[in-house]
Amino acid sequence: MSFRDLLLVGAGGFAREVAAALPDFRAPRGSSGWRLLGFLDDDPARQDTEVDGVPVLGGADVVHEWPDALVVVCTGSPAHWWSRSRVVARLGLPAERWATLVHVSAVVPRTCEVGPGAVLMAQTVLTTGVRVGAHAHTMPHVVLTHDDDVGEFATLAAGVRLAGGVAVGREAYLGAGALVREHRVIGARSLVGMGSVVTRDVPPAEVWAGVPARRLRAAPDLAESERRGGGDTHEC
Repeated sequence: MSFRDLLLVGAGGFAREVAAALPDFRAPRGSSGWRLLGFLDDDPARQDTEVDGVPVLGGADVVHEWPDALVVVCTGSPAHWWSRSRVVARLGLPAERWATLVHVSAVVPRTCEVGPGAVLMAQTVLTTGVRVGAHAHTMPHVVLTHDDDVGEFATLAAGVRLAGGVAVGREAYLGAGALVREHRVIGARSLVGMGSVVTRDVPPAEVWAGVPARRLRAAPDLAESERRGGGDTHEC
């Protein structure tokens, strides 16, 4: 059986982690595994170089030169955690072009749903009735319990734990080790700091942290961030 070609948009930390783990992601249907063609990154300093031995083939828009390759966007650092949705919208690819990467050690029962472009890293556990939206990413050792709903483009860093019935909004970011009480809502484009314990709903577009978590400030203004150049594929 043949391998399926894959392009990773971004060449930062998460993209490198995905590339390193690629042999351990479940093979796409009808193939024997993944073949990484390279990274795509808008940072001119990275283009025409290698990162961890993987070539950087050009900027993100070069994706259109490989119409048969599947794609995952690997941007979204805590500095510009909303960038992934902007890159996906900019590329304008049809749904069938987005790969879904699930590590072989991840637990995903048949009662759960994982959307296109999503990445579930090693030892992610979904229990039952969990939805992980398109282009959402979970780092290693994330636990999602019954009836959790993780929105599109959300990022759950290593060791995040969600109790049952938690809703994580579109583009939200939960830092490493964050814990969320049952039936709480993490608002769209909000950020929860690492190690935080969330006992109350977090409104949209706010930054919360602490034990228990409390509001620190509003999330950055998107228009201002884009004027300053934030959200490109090298912001990852």
